[in-house]
Amino acid sequence: MDDKLSRRDVIQKSAALGALAVFGAGACNKPAALVCTDTSSLAPADVQVRTALAYVDISTEAGKTCNGCQQFVPAPQPGTCGTCKVVKGPIDPSGNCKSFVAKPT
Repeated sequence: MDDKLSRRDVIQKSAALGALAVFGAGACNKPAALVCTDTSSLAPADVQVRTALAYVDISTEAGKTCNGCQQFVPAPQPGTCGTCKVVKGPIDPSGNCKSFVAKPT
């Protein structure tokens, strides 16, 4: 059995490997998505308030994000969850709930 690779096979495999390396390296540089949904440390009443106020990690209303709300308390380090004066638990700056009150301009 002849195990030699043709020049065409080597070029094709090298191109595929190069493309994989380029796209793989690009994917490694992406920051992890912020997840602020862990409510395991909250009391059941706090979870119920969070649910009743319809908190979501990603706002569905243009211009209404937690980051622009008077109730939002930003996290001390960027890329981490903040808190809220009304909704208990971790709060995503991109989130929203029914208690949104725009910050004064």
